Amino acid sequence: MEPNRVVVKFKDNTVAKGKTNDFFPNKNQFHLEEINGEIMEIGIEDLKAVFFVKDFKGNKDREDNYNDEIAAGGRKMKVRFFDGETVVGYTLGYSPDRQGFYLTPADLQGNNERIFVVKSATEKIEFL
Repeated sequence: MEPNRVVVKFKDNTVAKGKTNDFFPNKNQFHLEEINGEIMEIGIEDLKAVFFVKDFKGNKDREDNYNDEIAAGGRKMKVRFFDGETVVGYTLGYSPDRQGFYLTPADLQGNNERIFVVKSATEKIEFL
């Protein structure tokens, strides 16, 4: 099984990049093999989100464009995090009782393939 490339953003604004084989949305922790090869154990409640990415480079100068429609992507929603970042995408599995949910960004040209949003890091979640 090919590991997932992820960028992990913590609630304290720190960032870690690497690969994981054991991230599951119903677990409280997972392991990240950082780019330098070190292994970190990460608690979900310490996080803002887990960004599943196409590559680690990304493009900081690119502006997100959340106008893409994703067939069978679920319900469209807007998520605003406590740090002010906002993302728009589609979800098939949002439940207010869970610690988080997957969001497929409505920007298919962006670097994020999907995002696991940690609910406790959000200021507002609204369906569009």
